[in-house]
Amino acid sequence: MQLEIKEFIDQFTYFPGTKYMGSKQKIVNDIWSVIKNFRFTTFYDAFSGSNVVSYFIKCKEKKVITNDFLSMSYINSKAIIENSFTQLDSNILDFLLSNENDADFIQSNFKNLYFSDEDNAFLDKIRYNISLIEDDYKKAIALSALVRSCMKRRPRGIFTFIGDRYDDGRQDLRKSIKEHFLDNVDIYNNAVFNNGFQNESHNKMAGELFIKTDIVYFDPPYFSTKSDNDYTRRYHFVEGLVKYWEGLKLQKHTITNKFKSYESPFSKKESAYIAFDLLFKKYQNSIILISYSSNSIPTKKEMIEILKKYKNRVELIEIDHTYSFGNQGHIIGNGSNRVKEYLFLGY
Repeated sequence: MQLEIKEFIDQFTYFPGTKYMGSKQKIVNDIWSVIKNFRFTTFYDAFSGSNVVSYFIKCKEKKVITNDFLSMSYINSKAIIENSFTQLDSNILDFLLSNENDADFIQSNFKNLYFSDEDNAFLDKIRYNISLIEDDYKKAIALSALVRSCMKRRPRGIFTFIGDRYDDGRQDLRKSIKEHFLDNVDIYNNAVFNNGFQNESHNKMAGELFIKTDIVYFDPPYFSTKSDNDYTRRYHFVEGLVKYWEGLKLQKHTITNKFKSYESPFSKKESAYIAFDLLFKKYQNSIILISYSSNSIPTKKEMIEILKKYKNRVELIEIDHTYSFGNQGHIIGNGSNRVKEYLFLGY
């Protein structure tokens, strides 16, 4: 008899990462080091984005509640944060791949924009079949796998341009959407685990919700004069894919065939100050943690002043990590757009 010794692998290594704008994957350990000494059970991620912070905290055996105004983020959280047991089984996968249908929305509206005719036909077929899945968690896994497939297949993972002009030769750009999808179903199945809590996922504007929580974490799309924080514009295709473009009107006059961006108070300078003040006031009875970048508005000093209105103790942690915020050609490599990561802590 041969004994197989398996090395323990941290569950966090199974997180399905992407090049999501503003993702905190590189600094999750820094975030944890700031809050780990507090006694807390619940953690609310009000702008969950890529969900990397929430998944990390879930791995630390805390109850996690997520929220994001993008459906693609919500469905991703549904698949791997709220979901504790359900995986996409082979029977459902076979159905998704084999059930023929006449769906052609993507082929009709996005031909020659992002993917090949073969990929578009596959997307039409698989997206319609996903809509027939009854189990919410299996549907969430399938949609999340499909979104990640599209992002992996795109240069830079975004949809602000058409064609492959930023093709950097990555192997991901040589694989079909179908090949990516099969890989990602396995990746998402492996990311599902039970941390002992009934975690929750929400899909609203942060100002519309109040979650009773020990710690609240804010990482909204900050306003900056030097970068673009329009998540909808960057990810409109996969956001539309999740919603099946229901309630969304394509802007046919645009090259990318996008839809109108969602309104956010954090995307405008004049409303950002008020939005932060309202959030801090709403969660003044919780520990407040905010991720921030040094080129954002309100400024570092102004953020501290707003937070001090509601918290007796405010700390600023500067993380030794800089990055280029934005991915336009004139921004990459531009030293003036190098930003530093801040964490504001109020308690």
